[in-house]
Formats: sequence, structure tokens, C-alpha cells
Amino acid sequence: MPLDSTHFPLVWMNYDQEPDHDHDADFEALEANLQRGAPFVILTDSAPTDEHEHSHEEKKRTSLWMKKHKAELRRLVLAMIVIEPSGARRVTFKAFGVVFRKFWGYPLILAASREEALDMAAQLLTGQGRAATA
Repeated sequence: MPLDSTHFPLVWMNYDQEPDHDHDADFEALEANLQRGAPFVILTDSAPTDEHEHSHEEKKRTSLWMKKHKAELRRLVLAMIVIEPSGARRVTFKAFGVVFRKFWGYPLILAASREEALDMAAQLLTGQGRAATA
């Protein structure tokens, strides 16, 4: 899940990764964004698929990292916006949004296009949007 924070407070996440990808670098990048102390929105147009199964060690590392940073995540990450043009896939992700929010502490919001996602992010960042689950 490489992160691109070039346009902070818009942080782009990419789920397309190589098999030998360095997940520690991803957590370091996310931590660096949290250390800025300013609210931000995570966006992605490469939603995760069912094809990649995380190992037990990856799940454990993620869970431990998330627990350590849960307060910051809830306070600073306004939402993750997933851009998914397919209505059928958006329905699938909507059901996942409840579990996602419980684990990560911030909502998963779905957008049909990049333009819609950027509009949603702008509303969240200006305090006009409501961070509702999916």
C-alpha cells in the first residue's frame, strides 16, 4: 500500500504492489502523515482485491501498528475514499465499510469517479462533509 503524500492533505494509496513489497515503508509513510498533526483524507483508485491474502505475520503487524496509533488515526484520518466506477463493486465495498471502520477507526467512503472523490475529500477537509461509513 504505497502512499503518495505529495498533495497532503490528500494522501493517495496504491494497492497495486510487487510481491516483495516493503510494508514497513508503508507504515513509516503513514506514521509521517500522522506526525504532521493535521487532518487528512486517504484516497485510492486501486481498491484491494480478494486475490491477495495477507499472511498471519502481516495481519499481526498491521493490527499491532493500528492499535498503537488508533487515537491518532481516529483524530486525523477523516476517511478513506475508494474510487470504484462499478456499482456492483461499490455495493460489495459498502458492506465491508462497517468492518473497516471498526478496525481502522475512520470511515470508508465510496466514490464513482475521481472528481466525486476529490469533491468529497474537499468537503471533509473544510468540515462541510459528514464522514459516514460507505
